[in-house]
Amino acid sequence: MTSGFFSANARWRFLVAALAVAAAGAGLMPVAAEAARIENPVAVFSGIDKITGRITNFDVYIGETVQFGALQVTPKVCYSRDDTEAQKVTSFVEVDEITLDRKIRRIFTGWMFADSPGLNAVEHAVYDVWLTECKAKSDVPPPEDSQAKAQ
Repeated sequence: MTSGFFSANARWRFLVAALAVAAAGAGLMPVAAEAARIENPVAVFSGIDKITGRITNFDVYIGETVQFGALQVTPKVCYSRDDTEAQKVTSFVEVDEITLDRKIRRIFTGWMFADSPGLNAVEHAVYDVWLTECKAKSDVPPPEDSQAKAQ
């Protein structure tokens, strides 16, 4: 038997839906937590010289340009997560090539992902470069201009 316009079942469904909307509006609904990313001052890269077969690991401070063979590598940011989270290490990088006629030519601009080095690694005829990690400090001294800013 129904009373009024809606059946008891319809009123119950309406009430549950209204409570769910109110709870969502009040921020009470469970939301997937997203780990905060950590902005690091140092990006760590590996590079291979395909002629010699030598692999080199090198630290680069954010905004600094480091030369690896005929390539100049400049990370703009390097993000990681804290140790309690699954790591997602990413860096936005610009890579320029110094050509034989001494001109500089941009060969890569984009995101590199440490957990997928083949996805956006720099593949050059002689050199390959990929991101391996981000870190808070390096054994390599920071560039002079960043030391001057800190003082």
